[in-house]
Amino acid sequence: MSNQTGDGSATTGVAESGLDGLVPALVDRLPRLLGEVRELLTEEWPDYARFLADEQDEVTVAAETFMHWLVEIAEQGLAEPSHDAGPDAGAQVALFEEIGRIQWREGRDLTTLLSAYQVGARVAWHHVSNTALEISVAPEALAALAEAVFVFIDQLSSASARGFVLEQSEAAVTRERLRDELVDLLLSDRSDSAAVRAAASRVGWPLPREVAVILIDPENLVGQSVLSRLDSSCLLIRRRALIGAIVPDPVRPGRRQRLATALRGAGAVIGHPVPLEHLPSSVRIAEIAATLQRSGILRDDPVFAAEHLDAIIVHRDPKLLEALRRQVLAPLADLSPSVSQRLTDTLASWLRHLGDRQAIAADLHIHPQTVRYRMAQLHDLFGEALDDPSTRARLTLALAWYPEAKTEPADPTPRR
Repeated sequence: MSNQTGDGSATTGVAESGLDGLVPALVDRLPRLLGEVRELLTEEWPDYARFLADEQDEVTVAAETFMHWLVEIAEQGLAEPSHDAGPDAGAQVALFEEIGRIQWREGRDLTTLLSAYQVGARVAWHHVSNTALEISVAPEALAALAEAVFVFIDQLSSASARGFVLEQSEAAVTRERLRDELVDLLLSDRSDSAAVRAAASRVGWPLPREVAVILIDPENLVGQSVLSRLDSSCLLIRRRALIGAIVPDPVRPGRRQRLATALRGAGAVIGHPVPLEHLPSSVRIAEIAATLQRSGILRDDPVFAAEHLDAIIVHRDPKLLEALRRQVLAPLADLSPSVSQRLTDTLASWLRHLGDRQAIAADLHIHPQTVRYRMAQLHDLFGEALDDPSTRARLTLALAWYPEAKTEPADPTPRR
């Protein structure tokens, strides 16, 4: 029986399409269809072929559901032709989304799964079209079936792709959360506990023999870029006042030079290598080094804290250091600022060069006779204390890291 369209032309009705007997006929062919799919998958996708064999009952039920859905969408297309995708695939979509998630969890590539779907679609269409012709399905219905097959495969492919991406994203979020928890443990007073070993195991982080911390200026874009490119063996530190990374086995061959090159211009400090249980104290030392770097006392780029432990010890408490300097330099307190500065610079150089007058003169760019004159002044001011080893030790502690003196103009004549 024909239906008339608005312009008087005839279209084949659902009742005359011949689709009524298609599902039973397809169900009869399912064993052959699924066997052919398994055979085609065996060579390139043996895991999928094995799944079809192992889960034969479940796969058969899903395939029967697919046949019913296929006819339903074809009938809908005949009754109300449109470009819509047809009835919702419902549970099938949810199932194939889960298949996509499993694909990610098992570490497989999404494209292999989608390629396998295409193999299944080709076999399915071969059997659907042959069966439809055998039971004399109308041409319009056959065309609707063809569209339905590929609409369905497109839906299932999209569902699996969505599941794959969602699982990937969720896994990444979970992984980063677990890595952050590990970092918190490593930076806490529980850095040598069983909790660290358990947290490291959860994220697949092999416990190293030694670690070092990298700290960067949070405002430095170069540093942020370097952190984003570190390999997964490095654990990122993302705290409001502490930005950087924990680097395993920092002294292994080549790593130090790579870090020095990568971190140049990043305003970075690399802490000294320590066993895991000592990491919190190493971080505190690195933080002091970062403060000294910002104040201009440490000028390396980047700063390796291990090379500046002496300066870090001296400068870790600026007020204490200033108190020591006022105390040991008290004999210069009544002099004018310019004279006091010249004698302080000379005294610091004298301590550095162990009294070598020529080396002091070269250091300060003054005449050796000027050095002799200034040292005579210093002996007058300090008296016998200047020859006392303990006084010299305290002066060295106060002045060895004293800000560099302003270079005096070279002058061949003695100056006071």
